[in-house]
Amino acid sequence: MGNLGMTEILLIGAALLIFFGPSRLPELGKSLGRSIQEFKKAGREITAPVEGPTPAGEKTH
Repeated sequence: MGNLGMTEILLIGAALLIFFGPSRLPELGKSLGRSIQEFKKAGREITAPVEGPTPAGEKTH
């Protein structure tokens, strides 16, 4: 995915403003932020090492 310049960001913002209106934009931003936060949290939980008691006789590295 390429880098977005200032012109592209302004065009996207204008399109969002036209489609959703100024009253819905804060709600959309909030829900998008929450979604990204939950996605990152789920990713950390999946990649975190499983900690707990090891079965008897197994060596830990």
